[in-house]
Amino acid sequence: MTDPRLYCEQALAQGVLLELGREDSHYLVSVMRRREGENIRLFNAKSGEWAAEIRTADRKRAGVEVTRQLRQPHIVPDLELLFAPVKKSRTDFIVEKATELGVRRIRPVITHRTIADKVRTDRLRLLAKEAAEQTERLDLPEIVDAVRLDACLDDWSPDRPLIFCDEAGEAPLMSDALTGERRDGISVLIGPEGGFTPEERERIRALPHAVPVSLGPRILRADTAAVAALTLYQALCGDWTDNAQAREN
Repeated sequence: MTDPRLYCEQALAQGVLLELGREDSHYLVSVMRRREGENIRLFNAKSGEWAAEIRTADRKRAGVEVTRQLRQPHIVPDLELLFAPVKKSRTDFIVEKATELGVRRIRPVITHRTIADKVRTDRLRLLAKEAAEQTERLDLPEIVDAVRLDACLDDWSPDRPLIFCDEAGEAPLMSDALTGERRDGISVLIGPEGGFTPEERERIRALPHAVPVSLGPRILRADTAAVAALTLYQALCGDWTDNAQAREN
């Protein structure tokens, strides 16, 4: 049986004693049924991943002792997802899958046709934490507070490429537009249900490093489009193109 895996903000080192928070303690003791003397894994981007032994199996405040390092620190490449928030469950899905697919930064953007009027970044950060714990990555994606698309484009770095998934215009297939070269420092933009307005599309395409692409002959839901675009990127020129996992071990 695989040892439970928990994200821990504190610095990890051999012999460090830690008291887990209430939610992690409940998960460890009440859900996973772990007891004193059993092992878990703790991780964060700065310390890497460490084995730890449960010293106090308290469902409110479990205590553990860090024993040995399992993996060196590693952070995913600089891949950012910008997406227009949709219905709650679909937004949750986008954040969860973006975390699993190795996105470093997730940025909700409010467009003219965005349906959701509120974005709870605290909830999204919790979802990202749970997804990271399940997917074996060592860092958590940064969840940026929602911003209006116009403001985001106003501050856009002229040197950062933006892959613009444009379902309404002439654009090459994403698989053809990407060169296959390893890229770092790039963003992917997914639109809202109903798509971008003509004015928004024109503004995005005017960016110096915008790369309009098509995801195929069918119109995809926003959550499907996010997964499709990130998968294509990672397979063609992201960290799926080398044995990144082996370097972590």
